[in-house]
Amino acid sequence: MPAAGSEGEESPAGEQPGPGTPKLCGYLQKLSGKGPLRGFRSRWFVFDPRRCYLYYFKGPQEPLPLGHLDIASACFSYHQPEAGAAAAGDEPAAFEVHSPGGAVTVLKAATRQDMTYWLQELQQKRWEYCNNLDAAKRDSRTSPTPSDFSKGLVAKDNPDLSILSQNASAERARNILAVETSPTDLVGEQAASQPAPVQASAINFSLKQWSTDIKNSMSSLRKGSNENRKSVFYTTEEWELLDPTPKDLEDSMALEEKRKHLAEGNKGLTSSAFPFDFGRIPHKARRPLKDVIGSSKSRNSSDSSPTEWCSGSGNRLVSELQLKYQSQQEELEKLKKDLLSQKELVRLLQQTVRSSQYDKYFASRLCEGVPKDFLELLHQKDDQILGLNNQLEKLNLEKDSLQQEVKNLKCKVGELNERLGMLMETIQAKDEVIMKLSRQLSECEGSTSSQSGAINSPTATCTNKELQELDRLKDNLQGYKTQNKFLNKEILELSALRRNAEAREREWQAKYTSLEAKLCQIESKYLILLQEMKTPVCSEDQSPAREVITQLLEDALKAEPSEQPEQAFFKPHLVSEYDIYGFQTVPEDDEEEKLVAKSRALDLRSLSLSENREISTGVKWENYLASTMNREMMRCVELKNLIRSGIPHEHRSKMWKWCVSLHVKKFKDSTVPGYFQTLLQKALEKPNPASKQIELDLLRTLPNNKHYSSPTSEGIQKLRNVLLAFSWRNPDIGYCQGLNRLVAIALLYLEQEDAFWCLVTIVEVFMPRDYYTKTLLGSQVDQRVFKDLLTEKLPRLHAHFEQYKVDYTLITFNWFLVVFVDSVVSDILFKIWDSFLYEGPKVIFRFALALFKYKEEEILKLQDSMSIFKYLRYFTRTILDARKLTAIAFGDLNPFPLRQIRNRRAYHLEKVRLELTELEAIREDFLRERETCVEKRDLISDDEEDS
Repeated sequence: MPAAGSEGEESPAGEQPGPGTPKLCGYLQKLSGKGPLRGFRSRWFVFDPRRCYLYYFKGPQEPLPLGHLDIASACFSYHQPEAGAAAAGDEPAAFEVHSPGGAVTVLKAATRQDMTYWLQELQQKRWEYCNNLDAAKRDSRTSPTPSDFSKGLVAKDNPDLSILSQNASAERARNILAVETSPTDLVGEQAASQPAPVQASAINFSLKQWSTDIKNSMSSLRKGSNENRKSVFYTTEEWELLDPTPKDLEDSMALEEKRKHLAEGNKGLTSSAFPFDFGRIPHKARRPLKDVIGSSKSRNSSDSSPTEWCSGSGNRLVSELQLKYQSQQEELEKLKKDLLSQKELVRLLQQTVRSSQYDKYFASRLCEGVPKDFLELLHQKDDQILGLNNQLEKLNLEKDSLQQEVKNLKCKVGELNERLGMLMETIQAKDEVIMKLSRQLSECEGSTSSQSGAINSPTATCTNKELQELDRLKDNLQGYKTQNKFLNKEILELSALRRNAEAREREWQAKYTSLEAKLCQIESKYLILLQEMKTPVCSEDQSPAREVITQLLEDALKAEPSEQPEQAFFKPHLVSEYDIYGFQTVPEDDEEEKLVAKSRALDLRSLSLSENREISTGVKWENYLASTMNREMMRCVELKNLIRSGIPHEHRSKMWKWCVSLHVKKFKDSTVPGYFQTLLQKALEKPNPASKQIELDLLRTLPNNKHYSSPTSEGIQKLRNVLLAFSWRNPDIGYCQGLNRLVAIALLYLEQEDAFWCLVTIVEVFMPRDYYTKTLLGSQVDQRVFKDLLTEKLPRLHAHFEQYKVDYTLITFNWFLVVFVDSVVSDILFKIWDSFLYEGPKVIFRFALALFKYKEEEILKLQDSMSIFKYLRYFTRTILDARKLTAIAFGDLNPFPLRQIRNRRAYHLEKVRLELTELEAIREDFLRERETCVEKRDLISDDEEDS
């Protein structure tokens, strides 16, 4: 098998570990890409224990994996880091996964601790998976992991798996060689809420981020270059243009000339788009660091001590520069405050000028017929406006000069900062020279003292070096010991797995030989039958074909004999007595029906095996649930598509409970805690009229399911409790035949209280009123709505039914009443219920139409009403392909608006009510006539006969 799957492949359903076992998932960096783009990329990894695959995704929220690694056929290795790096446990650590065909996948963990944990867990998962392959005969349809379920009757099923005994010595050796370690926050389900670790490759840059930064820089430059293009007034946050008068335009032209002369004088200073631009420093002020260090060295050569220079002139110069810098900063802050006050004054003047302009405009229109006093007042206002304009221009000039001063101060501050940086670098270089000279001095003193009298005693420097070397060697030794233990364990496991694979291959060869012999026997009998059918050689009573057929039937229907444990592996276990839901696969009474049921079970088994070879949606569910560990699950398109494809067996209990809680939240919020127990206690203390009918129907609910087959079955008592509690909650309905089957299906995956709320969801939320009452009004309405939809979606089939006068609602009525219980095979039934509990009653219409469309051509071939009606009674049990049926229901039948169903329900509800009113009037007339007419007194109605 390949080491990695293709991009975008789906992944198989995996059995989730039990509640006590943490799921193996987390972030790793995978080496991928080609050429210059090759590097480590962070990926989210999820282990699937059913297929022993390690899937990797872009992130925890992604539904589709990028590929997978086949852990069952892989081996692992890692390289011991260089000296000194072994002790750095926080550094990223890489390991390799070697797959068949020579493919090598390099993965990198965030720390060495995580790497060790991943390797240990992958080794353990591979060991468990390969040992489980040696288990005795296992029916994949009847062996869910018991710990996968926390609720419902299915959780109590413990499949009998006879696993071969493992090598005790190998287990002891594995335990000895195991390295104890614990994961960090980047491993496990809680890691889904953590941000992805930073990628370690320098090639993995973000072009989008670069483009964003460039755009921002260019926009900032454009903003800076557009300054002072026009005469503007500065208001609260933006620049705003005003419409000046012609006289104001002449004055502004003169002021513009003054500004041009002022700008030419300051041509050397350029504006910046940033508020503090320390990078614009005159070229002559810049000196290379090498020249500065060289000059400082030349000065130091003439000085008596470099320490005096550093502590004397260097510190004084730094302190002077810092004082200058602080004074410049204070002056700059003062100028900023003055500028803000000037801006506020300009804003007030702007408002005054604007109001004056408006007054002047209106006064010019009304000057005719106005007294001279008003005209003089207007002239005075005009003079005031001109004075204010002149004052405003002066303030603008002052503002421009202040801006120029601010720019000059910025440039000076930048020069001081650069000088300060160069001086700090010079001081650092001096410090390095001082440290170097000090070390040389200490070495010289040590060598002199050692030569004088302490020849045998090692120097302090040598001792430190030897101690460091000894620590390094100890770290390396510990690292090599850990690596050696891991590799020894890897070799031990691979050897044991190889021996197990060889034994398994021998057993499969024996099984293949046994199956081939059985196939030859069946083919021989089949050829005898064909020959007899072609050319009979005996009379019908003495024909050998009859004997062969009788023998084949006996072989097919007889119970399988008990086998020795060593022989159990060689005989295929194709059909078990019960399926994973507890339904009986083969009936015990009718021999003909028994043969058909066994044939159907074999077809289901074949279909299941073919689906297991394909890629299913299990890991999509695992990844989706992992992404919701730290957030509340919400309704979304992704979840709806996952539920439509079918909830995996191990997650159905959790998802059904969530769907039910979603629909009955408003009912639960209005009830007190312990509401279900209160109703149940009331029902047990004081029986109601529905109790008798409930007791009669308990054993008739699902007699073909082992959880409800006898009075002592666990499901019977739970079924009784839920139905009694509901009869007290909803006395208008009490109990209706059909409710028992709804509760029985819910109890397979839910506890009693959750099953009670599931029944409330179906009766009080999904279905219309009077759906389960005595008149079954809502059920009758839905049959008429379904007939309209069948006419629209399948017109040929509807015309065929009309031609032969077949009332198919006699069949479909029960589909709607109990949501297909006992109408379809169990696999399809529970997939229908998955979508039904999430989307509501529209799903029933979809699947009812899909069942007819699935077998439309076969029904159209039938040419009489009796054969059509007989076929409709059992044809749903012959539909086995759930995937095809789901594709028809949610794909071929679209569009399927809920509004259309609601409108037709309202329309037919009125018609049915009118018909029921007419029938009630006829009944009352009949009763009156019977009372008045002597001849009709002996007549009774249907209701009286039933009572």
